[in-house]
Amino acid sequence: MAQGHKITAKQWISRASFCFGNVGHSAFYGVMSTYFIIFVTGGMFNGLEKSVANKLIGLITGLIVAVRIIELVVDPLLGNIVDNTKTRWGKFKPWILAGNIISVILLLILFTGIFGLAKFNWVLFAILFVIIFISFDIFYSFSDVSYWGMVPALSEDSAERGIYTSLGAFAGTIGWNGLTIIVVPVVTYFTYLATGQHKEGPIGWFAFAAIVSLVALLSALAVCFGTKEKHNIIRNSAQDKTTIREVFSAIFHNDQILWPGLAYLLYSCAYVITNGVLFYLYKFVIGKPGEFWIVGVIATIIGFCTSPLFPILNKFIPRKWLFTAGQVSMILAYVIFIFFRSNVFMMDLGLVFFNINFAQLVTVLTLTDAIEYGQLKNGQRNEAVVLAVRPMIDKLTGAISNGLVGYIAIAAGMTGTATAADMTAHDIHTFDSFAFYIPLAFAILAILVFLTKVTLSEKKHALVVEELKDKLAEGNVTGQAPREAADETKETTVYAPVDGQLVPMKDVIDQDGKAFPGKGFAIKPSSNHVYAPFDGKIIFTFGTKHAFGIVSDDGLELLVHIGVGTVNMRGEGFVTHYNDGQRVKKGDLLFDFDRQLITEAGYQDTVVNFFTQPQRVIEFTKIDYGNDVKHGDQVATVKFK
Repeated sequence: MAQGHKITAKQWISRASFCFGNVGHSAFYGVMSTYFIIFVTGGMFNGLEKSVANKLIGLITGLIVAVRIIELVVDPLLGNIVDNTKTRWGKFKPWILAGNIISVILLLILFTGIFGLAKFNWVLFAILFVIIFISFDIFYSFSDVSYWGMVPALSEDSAERGIYTSLGAFAGTIGWNGLTIIVVPVVTYFTYLATGQHKEGPIGWFAFAAIVSLVALLSALAVCFGTKEKHNIIRNSAQDKTTIREVFSAIFHNDQILWPGLAYLLYSCAYVITNGVLFYLYKFVIGKPGEFWIVGVIATIIGFCTSPLFPILNKFIPRKWLFTAGQVSMILAYVIFIFFRSNVFMMDLGLVFFNINFAQLVTVLTLTDAIEYGQLKNGQRNEAVVLAVRPMIDKLTGAISNGLVGYIAIAAGMTGTATAADMTAHDIHTFDSFAFYIPLAFAILAILVFLTKVTLSEKKHALVVEELKDKLAEGNVTGQAPREAADETKETTVYAPVDGQLVPMKDVIDQDGKAFPGKGFAIKPSSNHVYAPFDGKIIFTFGTKHAFGIVSDDGLELLVHIGVGTVNMRGEGFVTHYNDGQRVKKGDLLFDFDRQLITEAGYQDTVVNFFTQPQRVIEFTKIDYGNDVKHGDQVATVKFK
């Protein structure tokens, strides 16, 4: 069966190590993306003339925004450097460790205010800040790209990769929201130890950064020593690397990447902007900075609930309505933040509503489905786009948030030693406009975009995949990799990929009453395993994991389609044992699939095998339909050009 694999002690250690890795990694990102700006506006320039301090705050804010935007094109370049790294420790671990060590050192220097240089020479301070921050951001990005990029190296099983990704995201919730819980107590405590004053001072901010930096280093060490890159498979296949131009081309020619991306951008802007100024809300508007910790507690609890709840709800509720429900919840939160913030219970309820959201999960799944949509519509199949779009949006919204937080702090007078008592009605109105009114509009627009422009539902994706399958069988899909022209006839022997009974493709009827088109054969399986039908290379796997393409060493392309109607199972019950691009030998185990689960869901378990370039096939030997075969038994010899 596809389920029930025994988890070894090494797997548990690897999972736990990778999970803990993102506790520190995510917390470190939170320090640099959110709390560093708060330190800049509230403590870095204490003692300087206010006009000079505000100019430096503006300079730093502008620089951070510029660097974040530049990262949109820099990260793929860093990823290419990581991908070409070859060491005895693998390609990822050296960058995870080195990136963390260097970025920790540079961040701590920044949290000293570059040793108070601004008080003596603010021009030199500005120059050094530019150099240090850019260096810091590059090395952190090396670590970030390597941490998430190593997932495919930890397992060739797609289900196991999903577990690693989920564990990393779960740990990230702890790391990110944990900061909200500890930031005020830690900063206040260490400031008190140094000055005897109960406030957030520079020494307290440095101690806060040092504690999180230590956790980040321990997390990096856990990943480096607790996980192991697998070298028994060929991860660096002969595929061409995707260029930045190709990535953006694929994005702008696929409307079902653009529209979900826009909806997520609007949501993310709203969430990140508001999240970035909640500290200011509690300190300068409500006047209770000591209660800010509750923001992190509520966000952590809700985060623990929403991620596991999503796949359960999605069995009964389409993605677009889950996205909409999350945005409506966010809108209710804004109403509470604006009109009921003097009530403690209502504020806590608002924080609950604010964090109930499925936007990120919905977006990732919709973009994943857009792979097949783009292949059918434009002839472009580019998985790299899926990996690139959401992180690029996150960096863009991070840049917008950093810029607005700095602007809000200056415009609303929330800098330096200011307190809630110093706030005027005009200051509060300025704060509300950027912290709540504008994000509220973004949340409403996100709903409108998703409901009116995002048409790639779960049902439509199933239809797209089935249409794409038919076109592949008929050889009508554009954008397939061109094969070198050859006058000579080639020959490949195809072996049974699964145990069972041979049946003609024309006898396999789909849910619409149509027979499978094209040239090939089918097997009514008697086992739950699929093996390589010849020596060759895996060229792609559908996102729903029910079918994959393989090309023989001689150039014959075959698509193995596991079950009929199984696209609707969306990967449930399927486990892969390879990487796309991996070279395989005849008889290598490629797939486990749950036949019982397939039939219980009302679908057929027949494994259909057809040639995706049928026009190249000249003839193939007679197939003994009705006979039982074992995997590895010869089915036919195919002649093709």
